[in-house]
Amino acid sequence: MRKITKTSLKMNCDVVVVGAGPAGSMAARMAAEAGLDVVLLEKRQEIGEPVRCAEGVSIRSEHAEIIRLRPEWISTKVKGAKLYAPGGSSLIIGEQQGCTGYVLERKLFDRGLAIEAARAGARVLVKTAATGLKRDGSSTTVSALHEGEPVQIEASLVIGADGVESKVAGWAGIDRGLLPEDTMSCAQFLVLDRSIDQNYQDYCHFFFGNEMAPGGYVWIFPKGGHLANVGIAVQGSQSSSGKPLHLLKSFLAGTMPGASILQMVTGGIPASRPMKTAVSDGVMLAGDAAHQSDPLSGGGIVNAVLAGAMAGEVAAGAVSRGDASREALAEYDRRWKASIGREIEMAYRAKEFFIRLSDDDFNRLAGSFQEKNISCLENKDLLKALFKLNPRMLWSLKSALF
Repeated sequence: MRKITKTSLKMNCDVVVVGAGPAGSMAARMAAEAGLDVVLLEKRQEIGEPVRCAEGVSIRSEHAEIIRLRPEWISTKVKGAKLYAPGGSSLIIGEQQGCTGYVLERKLFDRGLAIEAARAGARVLVKTAATGLKRDGSSTTVSALHEGEPVQIEASLVIGADGVESKVAGWAGIDRGLLPEDTMSCAQFLVLDRSIDQNYQDYCHFFFGNEMAPGGYVWIFPKGGHLANVGIAVQGSQSSSGKPLHLLKSFLAGTMPGASILQMVTGGIPASRPMKTAVSDGVMLAGDAAHQSDPLSGGGIVNAVLAGAMAGEVAAGAVSRGDASREALAEYDRRWKASIGREIEMAYRAKEFFIRLSDDDFNRLAGSFQEKNISCLENKDLLKALFKLNPRMLWSLKSALF
């Protein structure tokens, strides 16, 4: 019997973006606005689902032009964050001047960014999973399955925005090795409980304690209408199969025993220092694929959007010059490392300090800054303030701050 094989559909474009999360959609939009022919691939059939983050963001005024939040993308505006030590004492970190906190509707946010990319001219292909990558001379070809049918997409370059387990990085030979201690295992519930609007409104709440969340923390992010994201991050080296979910259920039972769980998600995030490089010949990485999330807070949305914008802009220059070599794309490395990369490095050093603290250390530290006015949301400013309040305990952080 003669074997029947499927013939791959072939496409050509300037840039292929793999992954329609915040980094990928922003990269696609910026490249398309520069006049490039862009194809944006998303393996799922619906952009924005499932929601795999706490949805909290802090937007600085200088980034507001790039991260243009629409009202329908916002669940609620928050005044700041409230941090709880294991012993129960807490610190309120108020809103910093020129910086506003929000809890998003991540599904609408991601979809909105993809719509903006499409309006700029990018071709969006959902239910399209990249399956391979091959570099040949000055072009790069992405193999994919589009609705189950094979497709070959030839482009000048590829932007990998395909998350923490990036396949594009592996295909391009970019070293992304993550140690267990540089990952966070996470679980999150969307819950409904009458106590949320009364007890947890206006702030994002973070709870610390080595028994509660080893090497990490628990969060409650209010979304209005008695809804909240309640989640946990556990350091990878201190986690095991099912442990984050078990610990999160225990926390919820003690905090909101009558809560209804409406949605459950699990996953991992990178909590490492900046990658040595996020580029190779014909390839750039952005977002979690490039370890660009904040290793202290775990937040990655803002960094992903900013990095995606840089990647799109660098792609436009590379295509116009006809040079997508590793050397030409090094401009992207220089740009993101000089901005978000510096903050990631500082946050990583701070994380390394904090995960070594015992619960007693946390309680003593909390006692140092109780009733003090620390009115900022930025890691660096917060940690400098803490250093001044308890210099003996935080002396080992000095090299990370100054």
